[in-house]
Amino acid sequence: MQSPIKGKVVMGVDPGFRTGCKVAVVDEIGKYLENTVVYPTEPQNQVEKTKEKLSELINKYNVDVITIGNGTASRETEVVVAETIRELDREVSYVIVSEAGASVYSASKVANEEFPELDVSIRGAISIARRLQDPMAELVKIEPKHIGVGQYQHDLNQTKLDVALGGVVEDCVNAVGIDLNTASVSLLNYVSGISNRVAKNIVKYREEAGKFKSRKELLKVKGLGEKTFVQCAGFLRIPDGENPLDNTGVHPESYEIAQAILERSALDDAFAKNLAEELNVGLPTLKDIIIELKKPGRDPREDMPKPIFRVDVLNMEDLKPDMILTGTVRNVVDFGAFVDIGVKQDGLVHISKLSDNYVKHPMEVVKVGDIVKVKVLDVDVSKGKISLSMKDI
Repeated sequence: MQSPIKGKVVMGVDPGFRTGCKVAVVDEIGKYLENTVVYPTEPQNQVEKTKEKLSELINKYNVDVITIGNGTASRETEVVVAETIRELDREVSYVIVSEAGASVYSASKVANEEFPELDVSIRGAISIARRLQDPMAELVKIEPKHIGVGQYQHDLNQTKLDVALGGVVEDCVNAVGIDLNTASVSLLNYVSGISNRVAKNIVKYREEAGKFKSRKELLKVKGLGEKTFVQCAGFLRIPDGENPLDNTGVHPESYEIAQAILERSALDDAFAKNLAEELNVGLPTLKDIIIELKKPGRDPREDMPKPIFRVDVLNMEDLKPDMILTGTVRNVVDFGAFVDIGVKQDGLVHISKLSDNYVKHPMEVVKVGDIVKVKVLDVDVSKGKISLSMKDI
C-alpha cells in the first residue's frame, strides 16, 4: 500500500559483488527500455567506468530516479550512485527499495511471459525499478510469503498462511481499485470474482479491441457473465471512460442513485437519512456512494508515506545526538525496530523508545516499510551501533 510515484523514468539497480550490478531503465509507465551490467564493487572496482555508463543511460532516457535494491552490496553501490548524481548537470535522486522476492519473480512463469528474451538477473532489476512506480502492481506478481512476512512464518501451517496472505492482498487491491486498461493478469487475479482464465480473457480483449470505454463493455469478455460482473465491476476503474462514475468505487447498479445524489447536490450527512428513504436504499450504501463522489478517481495510497528520496550518502561520523532524521523501518523484532536512516548501519529504536505510551510489542507501533521520524540518541562508530528514539519528536 506504499504510495505510488507516477510520471518518473526510473533506473533500477540490483546490486552485487562478483557478478556485478544489474541495471535496467523503465519509462513512466514501467515499459522496459534498456539494460546493462556494471562492476563498481569488489573484486573489479570499476568505479569510473560504472559512473560513465550510468551517466550515459541517465542522459539518454532522462532518468528521474534511481532505485537500489537493499540486498548484498547495496551500501557500496549507493556510494557510487550518489557520486554519479553529484557529477550530473540535471536533477536526479535515488531511493533504496526492498528487493525481497525479486529473485523469485525473476525465475517465475509471469516474468518469463513478460520478458522471454531477457536474462533472469535483468528481470530482477526491472522489478526493483517498477516497485517505486506502483509497488502493489509489481508485488502482486510474487507470492506474499516470498516478500517476507515475519520471523515465524515457517512455523505456521503453510496452507492456512497462503489463504490468509492471499486475503490480505485481495483486500489491498480491492480497496485501491485498479485501472482496467493497464492492469496485468497478476493484478486482475486479485479482484473479487475474477479467475485466472477471465483475467487472461480481459487482457486479450483489451489487446484486440483496444481500451475499455465503459464498465459495461466487460460483459463482452469471454467467460465474464452477469454474476462475475456484479462481483468485480466496482473494483475496476476507467479513468478516461465515457461515464465519470466508471472511475469511482460506485458500482454500476448504484449509478442511478449516484446521479440522483448529484442532482440534489446532497453531498453531506445532513441530507443522507431522508435521501436514503426517498431513494429506497440503505443508509450505509448511500454514505459509501457519497464518499466516492467526493473523491472520484482518488488513490487511497496517496495518504501513505512516500519513499525517502536521497541525493547524497550520510556516514556514521556525520551523525550527532539530537539530530532528527527520516528513515525506513527495515526490521521489527521483539526488543525494538531497526531503521534505515541512510548510513551503512541501521539504527535501533529500542521498544522503550518507540512511544510515550507503554508498548507490549513493537508491532503495535511500527511495521516493516513504515516511514518514521527518529532522533539520534547515541552513536558508537567503533562498534557500529546507532541508538535512536521515536519519542518527543
